[in-house]
Amino acid sequence: MTIYCTEHERDQYEEKGYWRSLPDMVPSVVFKTRAYDEETEEFYWLDVSTWDVFAGERVLIFSLPGAFTPTCSTYQLPDFENLAPEFFELGIDSIYCVTVNDAFVTNAWARANNLEHIQVMPDGSGKFTEEMQMIVDKDNLGFGRRSWRYAAVVDNGHIVDWFIEEGREDNHDKDPYMFTAPAFILNKLRENS
Repeated sequence: MTIYCTEHERDQYEEKGYWRSLPDMVPSVVFKTRAYDEETEEFYWLDVSTWDVFAGERVLIFSLPGAFTPTCSTYQLPDFENLAPEFFELGIDSIYCVTVNDAFVTNAWARANNLEHIQVMPDGSGKFTEEMQMIVDKDNLGFGRRSWRYAAVVDNGHIVDWFIEEGREDNHDKDPYMFTAPAFILNKLRENS
């Protein structure tokens, strides 16, 4: 497993054993999603398990503090959408954006961004994010518990690459954005292909 983060943090986290607490497999959870039935023209609840998403696939997931927030909506989500074909050329089967928002919010966000390549996955209760060791408090912004900004390459459920932003902590007063920028991740995957 390769972890991309600041060298300073890598040294600190290795001393504290933090990296050993990161999972090497995605947690088993059920995502509560909303799907659309073309025949009835109605939405319905659809449970999607972790293994529905990851089994037998090479998947890139990225997670961010919230739908409709500035960095997430202006840069990260649209840049992943634009660069998705280049990720697919490198053997990524699917790209998922996991966010601690409910299915109604994630669906509205996906529609507002005209997504074709990225699938937005609601982690409304934060269970997936918590088990990925990436849940943080954002009470200083009135968000409650949200995801720290990270990305991971997952091969058949096994996490093979982590990309983690600097300073993971509760109520962080900044929103670091470098190691989870789509161009950065794409370049690292190209270097290793």
